[in-house]
Amino acid sequence: MTIGIGGAGSKIAAKLDSQAILVNVSETELNKVPGGARRILASVHATRGQFRGSRKNPQIGLDAYQSVRRELLELARGNMVFCSSGGGTGNGITTGLLQDLSQATDIDTANKTFFGIILPYAKLESNEFVNNTIEFLTGPLAEAIDSGNTGNIVLFSNKKKFEEKLSEDSYNQQLVESLKLFLSIPDKNDVYRLLDGHIDHEDFALFISKPYFNHFTFLEYDPAIPFGKQLEANSNPLLLEPEAAIEALFLLEVPRGGDPSMFYDILEYFSEKNVSPIYSVVENPDRQKPFVTVALLYSRKPAELVDDFNRITEQHVQAKVKKSLDQNVVLHKLDVNMEQEARRAVKQRGDTEDVLATLRRLGKL
Repeated sequence: MTIGIGGAGSKIAAKLDSQAILVNVSETELNKVPGGARRILASVHATRGQFRGSRKNPQIGLDAYQSVRRELLELARGNMVFCSSGGGTGNGITTGLLQDLSQATDIDTANKTFFGIILPYAKLESNEFVNNTIEFLTGPLAEAIDSGNTGNIVLFSNKKKFEEKLSEDSYNQQLVESLKLFLSIPDKNDVYRLLDGHIDHEDFALFISKPYFNHFTFLEYDPAIPFGKQLEANSNPLLLEPEAAIEALFLLEVPRGGDPSMFYDILEYFSEKNVSPIYSVVENPDRQKPFVTVALLYSRKPAELVDDFNRITEQHVQAKVKKSLDQNVVLHKLDVNMEQEARRAVKQRGDTEDVLATLRRLGKL
């Protein structure tokens, strides 16, 4: 089951799963999302909020979480949750969910929740989105990771969307297709002829239940080029860049009649990194070239992610200040002889010298 929280999370969940459950504080926003199945309206105190949404305020989303808390906690167990960290609804409701999961004591492997979180592109998106994200990373997300009560956390980045000027729908479609490739790994082990190793549904579920960040990617594999170089050149542009892997998983698909022994080169690469991956090699007759799908689990602390966001935000602010200063107009001092100006005004108006006397009395002359 897939759950989408807020506008961004709901659009992705609905594209990924036709039976997705969508959650929002705004009935209007819920009805805008095509696809998906059941819709849950989280109640806010102000009636107008049901139409206006959370207005980038995570506190509104967090307050609304209380109205769906019990139901959402039950639905999230063992399933996937998608949200954005920058807005109010996705951030706020997910904050409440993460806080409750952090305090839980009875979450077994099968009930761990997989989170997909969309991060703003700090260079081009608003400071509100970035500041909301910083609070989200340092607060509820950090606590949840430390508790060990979540599954994998995938950090999607809006960077590609903004740099390539993609429409939201196009970006979401790319994101979903990327996810589907990763999630199809156990199904391919069922469908295709197995040549070496094995990743069944139980193995895969155990892997995604671990409380680490997950960077998954895929590439056409050329055995003549070191795997490490190919992996480095093919990190997933839709995700935040990964750190050094703690654990890994890969599926190698070889064409019909291809040499399956090339997987040893991939194993050697991970061995040099002190990582023992779970893996599978299958024969896929639809492939013309070897194809690798790989997932790297890493434990970069949210504080380090926040440092990155703070650095980018500070650079952004400094650039704005510099631009403002560059555009500043310098007003030169204008020297005015008040007596001369007063005499000119008196002459033009035909007034008496009373104006001059008044100016002298006021200390202006």
